[in-house]
Amino acid sequence: MALRHEPTASYHSVQDALRVLETVARRGTGINETELARETGIATERLTTLLRMLRREAYVEQITDGAYVTGAAFTRLGSADGHRQALRDTLQRTLDRLRDSVGAAVYLSRYVDGEVSVTQYADSPATPKVNEWVDFRYSAHATAVGKSLLTQLDHEGRRDHLARHCPARLTSRTITSDRLLLSKLAAQPPTVPVLDLQEYAVGTVCAAVPLTAGSTAGCLALSLPLEHAHRLRRAADTLNRNAAPVLLSLAI
Repeated sequence: MALRHEPTASYHSVQDALRVLETVARRGTGINETELARETGIATERLTTLLRMLRREAYVEQITDGAYVTGAAFTRLGSADGHRQALRDTLQRTLDRLRDSVGAAVYLSRYVDGEVSVTQYADSPATPKVNEWVDFRYSAHATAVGKSLLTQLDHEGRRDHLARHCPARLTSRTITSDRLLLSKLAAQPPTVPVLDLQEYAVGTVCAAVPLTAGSTAGCLALSLPLEHAHRLRRAADTLNRNAAPVLLSLAI
């Protein structure tokens, strides 16, 4: 199985952010924004935006003379000891902020060993997570999470998944035809959020955006009750614009 590598805006942002981080780490005693612009070749306006994001996520910090040095989150993730827990904690803080920003439950998912896995999520009493009434491993054809992950596989990878998990009708809106589903997955632009409009559960709408890190397909998703469906596309766009910190954490 191979992944389709179609870089998104978040992917390009992460590549630039990694260049900034590498430069800051190399200049351990501090480097100012002018020097960073010169050494990375990143335009000043874009660099300012990247530095704001990196400071918010604690990957860099600004010292008294205005220079930048690596921050606490970068140090924790760069350590061999406790890397897995540090990554989980960093991702959870980011997911919590995203939940509050979009006003919806937020999910991080990966496609591991041929199966859909929701690895982390952030919900609250005001933004409850979706009721997993059918195991997400067996309902990729109907969920925004599953469809986003399947779009990142090649055609054979998708066919293999559907052969192992035959699309079942979960609601009146669920697509159960392999041919129709494969056609829709192939036509899905990588920069446009994948939607689930009551295909998985009546009364729930969802959206997901891709997070392809290395050789593993991943996605960031949100869910809303049907009465908030009018907010779905705007929330999905916000999620898409703010996916870079999650992808950056996975890349470090």
